[in-house]
Amino acid sequence: MKVAILAGGVGSRLSEETEVKPKPMVEIGLRPILWHIMMYYAHFGYKEFVIALGYKGDYIKRWMKEYCALNSNMTVKTGTGEVILKESDVPDWTVDLIDTGQTTLTGGRIKRLKSWLGGKTFMLTWGDGVSDIDINALVKFHRSHGKLATLSAVRPPARFGHLKLGGNRVAEFSEKPQTAEGWINGAFFVLEPGVFDYIDGDDTQWEKEPLEGLARDGQLMAYMHGSFWQCMDTLRDKRLLEKLWESGNAPWKIW
Repeated sequence: MKVAILAGGVGSRLSEETEVKPKPMVEIGLRPILWHIMMYYAHFGYKEFVIALGYKGDYIKRWMKEYCALNSNMTVKTGTGEVILKESDVPDWTVDLIDTGQTTLTGGRIKRLKSWLGGKTFMLTWGDGVSDIDINALVKFHRSHGKLATLSAVRPPARFGHLKLGGNRVAEFSEKPQTAEGWINGAFFVLEPGVFDYIDGDDTQWEKEPLEGLARDGQLMAYMHGSFWQCMDTLRDKRLLEKLWESGNAPWKIW
């Protein structure tokens, strides 16, 4: 099963970083968050990736090539320019890097990947979020219900400390926990090829007509994930993820 990753957005809310690089290339622990996402899927045995490029997509292409070269011993034949990589410390992945347009919306980017996904069940996520979701359990759930689409439903971390009050007395305090209420779309989808019929073209936003239509037709199911999930929308989010990584207790680091 292939994993599609949307990596073409501008990431304007993280402009401190994204003026010079696409958001999936913003680093956590000296590695792009895109690498963290790919490492996570690969841990579960999913090593074929189709990445939808857009804004500064050339940056991602260059990084992918340099990542292979810089993490391998090599032999260079100067007469021909041939480079032979040896004793590589690079994961064994197959990565398709597909230009899906500069202004294409999320649904359009997904549809542009159709011919690269082999007409089979595939996974989809965004290139800016990590989680400790059990991918094998997610896939098993998807296969159990026979519908076209499964999304992961998550409870995002609270931005502020949570207070449980008894009158004016603070009965319980917890610093920025996962919210106890309010499920949201955490991406980490499993999808059947039939979802492409719900996407009109480049100007379609996946989160609008396609998901609304799938839900209306009873074809959208939710896998409930109550543990760690964190997107990287802002500099504050990046710093949080960096802190978790540096602590040695990043919940998504399972490889």
